[in-house]
Amino acid sequence: MSSNIRFIFLLGIATFVCLSLYAQRPVNEIEITKHPMDTLNQTDLIDLGKSLFHINRPRGRDSTGKKFYFSLLPFSTAIPGGGRALLTSTTAGFYHGDRKTTYMSRVTFTPYTNFGPRFGLPIRSYVWLADNKWVIDGDVRILKYPHQTWTNTILPKEDDKLNIDYTYYRFYQHVLKRIRGGFFMGIGYDLDYRVNIRSLGELSLKEFSGYDYGTAQNSNSISSGISLNLIFDTRSNSINTWGGNYANLQIRENPEFLGSDQHWRSLYAEVRRYHRLNKDSCRQNMIAIRNFFWTTFNSKAPYLDLPNTSWDPYNSSGRGLPLSRYRGSSLYYLEVEYRKDLTKNGLLGFVLFSNVTSVHNPSFKLFHNWNVAGGAGARIKFNKKSGTNVAIDYGISRGFRGLNLSLGEVF
Repeated sequence: MSSNIRFIFLLGIATFVCLSLYAQRPVNEIEITKHPMDTLNQTDLIDLGKSLFHINRPRGRDSTGKKFYFSLLPFSTAIPGGGRALLTSTTAGFYHGDRKTTYMSRVTFTPYTNFGPRFGLPIRSYVWLADNKWVIDGDVRILKYPHQTWTNTILPKEDDKLNIDYTYYRFYQHVLKRIRGGFFMGIGYDLDYRVNIRSLGELSLKEFSGYDYGTAQNSNSISSGISLNLIFDTRSNSINTWGGNYANLQIRENPEFLGSDQHWRSLYAEVRRYHRLNKDSCRQNMIAIRNFFWTTFNSKAPYLDLPNTSWDPYNSSGRGLPLSRYRGSSLYYLEVEYRKDLTKNGLLGFVLFSNVTSVHNPSFKLFHNWNVAGGAGARIKFNKKSGTNVAIDYGISRGFRGLNLSLGEVF
């Protein structure tokens, strides 16, 4: 392990220790619990729809008694490799217990299709059981997934990328038990299965990348492993966080006896901080910071499983960058975002964001290259009860600019 990697690993451990000191408070004291209740003076798109179609609203404070909040947004988007697809983003927020002692769970379902050979059925879940005694983290996907992979250049050119295609099956399931305060520990199973990996250009993926594992034309790639997971989470609502902290440390082992093509292991460490600038107000005014370090410990990880932007566990990195723009055996990522409501009723808001990426690969050493992206976005409140926003982000970087539309915050 290089000195830089060792430093980041120790930094991650130290951060977990610091957050544990911050977290020593009674479990039932949830700082943001009041937010879903204090929405009488707020407005969302559901309210506007009720007003437009003259639908009477229930009276009283949270008089619906609902524990389930549902948001759906269909739209058209460009897809990697060219063309457009119809995408439907669905977010559900719900409580498995008393909201005074239980955080809001989240399930997102984002199917897409171009009514041809491209389609995707991803389901992502983050479920809190009653009184936050357990958290279940899941990610299931079936994708027909074309996209580009890139050479290790700073300024991208047209011949620096290669279109590839494959069918992808993912099954991640992690179960964690609360140890103390916001700390959870558990194990999980992680499967990445890619079928018929092939280049859509003149060069094969192996020729283009110069990498030996998982790059043969028309080949399959299987990574099947067990993971040890540590989570620190004091966010009562992960759909739209109003404060608190989050950290995630995962060590994944992929042995051949579980079905992996070759034995390899990885480490992922992430820390997020959400700092509210107006703690006594129901209006959003926040600085959010996240950073993560992701590495494989040997050279046998399949090429498409190597750390890269856009493919972190939440697929939320790399705003303002092409998909999978930077890839290597190790990757460090830092992003800062400012979030603020524009209107008193919370209907409209905006964000400003910037991120930097450093990657270790044959062309660059970790922390010897810094790749910058940034941009701005608009926020429209879709469902005030769950805090779900329609997020419209425009990002730019060297040789690239793009628009992204989604439900919920990026992180």
